[in-house]
Amino acid sequence: MAVNVETLGTLERRLSMSVPIDDIERRVDARLKKLARDVKMPGFRPGKVPMKLVAQQYGPQVRSEVLGDAVQQSFSEAVKEANLRVAGYPQIEKRDGGDDKALEFSATFEIYPQVTLGDLSAAVVERPQTEVGEADVDKTIGILRKQRTQYVAAARATQDGDRLTVDFEGKIDGQPFAGGQATGFSFTIGEGRMLPEFEQAARGMAAGETKTFEVRFPADYHGKDVAGKTASFVLTVKQVDEPRLPELDAAFAKSLGVADGDLAKMRAEIRANVEREVKKRVEARLKHGALEALIAATKLELPKSLVQMEAQQLAERAAADLQARGVKLAQLPIEPKAFEETAKRRVALGLIIGELARVEKLQPKPAEVRAVIEQEAQSYESPAEVVKWFYMQPQRLSEMEGLALEGNVVNWVLSKAKVVDKAVSFDELMGGGS
Repeated sequence: MAVNVETLGTLERRLSMSVPIDDIERRVDARLKKLARDVKMPGFRPGKVPMKLVAQQYGPQVRSEVLGDAVQQSFSEAVKEANLRVAGYPQIEKRDGGDDKALEFSATFEIYPQVTLGDLSAAVVERPQTEVGEADVDKTIGILRKQRTQYVAAARATQDGDRLTVDFEGKIDGQPFAGGQATGFSFTIGEGRMLPEFEQAARGMAAGETKTFEVRFPADYHGKDVAGKTASFVLTVKQVDEPRLPELDAAFAKSLGVADGDLAKMRAEIRANVEREVKKRVEARLKHGALEALIAATKLELPKSLVQMEAQQLAERAAADLQARGVKLAQLPIEPKAFEETAKRRVALGLIIGELARVEKLQPKPAEVRAVIEQEAQSYESPAEVVKWFYMQPQRLSEMEGLALEGNVVNWVLSKAKVVDKAVSFDELMGGGS
């Protein structure tokens, strides 16, 4: 098979292939003869079906398969001979013209870019510095109490923090609209789940009361059918429940897993958990800063095909997550284009880290992977069982190997860049995340 490679751009290539028709015919004939030994047709014993009938029945499919195999083989041999690393999938097209003894095809594709690692000596990476104080532990305990809030019936007018159970019906121009009616619906005043006008109307109402009021939907409201329109609502409060925080006592400590209910022990465990979370977030921010410095220092052109594939995968994961939460995707379509910037960053990091691991020999050792797994397992009740589970799942183990590699890369970057300590408050670190 004759081949020719053209350069269409920095990364784009076109490969022309010519497949001899005689070769295709020989392959088709051989495959049909093999097929005829087992094929079954009414009126014929297995293996006795005339080749003419076998060719009529299966010829087009077999020819298509043979041609596809031949083109794929030709493509694979050509890129191997030319020492090309193909990124993504080639676009193969049949070409008209040429002689009548061969079929001509072209394959357009991208190749992986040459990665030249940048100079990190001028890069600055901030390392957050956060201390956990007693007030931070108190605040965490407060959050844990709030998470275990119980609601009890309140014979009074509603106020912020109360949970209401209501019936409501909304109409626009006298007509009901989708999502404008509910029975036995619950929400918490001040939580921001409902539109401000709706919450404001509910404030001060008591169980059994009914009120009529208007709500104007914002122009950018997610429900396009009602965006910018004014609706009239009839709201009936069926029940008012006020929040009751659990007492800071032995029962509360036991609910957090402290078997003997010792409050001092509970506080010590909470502090240890908070410090562990702070450490994780500091490391995450440091890692993010190091990887951003690496991307900024290394300029390279990204294969569009890889970015598109990554964006598609991110969109599919987001869609699957939304479906698991009960969201109907027909109402909220997920477009890969929305993930393009994230996809570019992920593809760039993958290429750079791969090259850095090869050049600097940063592939993680088994002990380094083990350390990452053990650290991950610390947040579970039975760390030893979790460690075993990781080693029993090849995909999970591969993910941990990837994290260990990233850790080695981050340490390498920090050894080359200028690391500056920056004081970060507990609230900023925990609120902003990373």
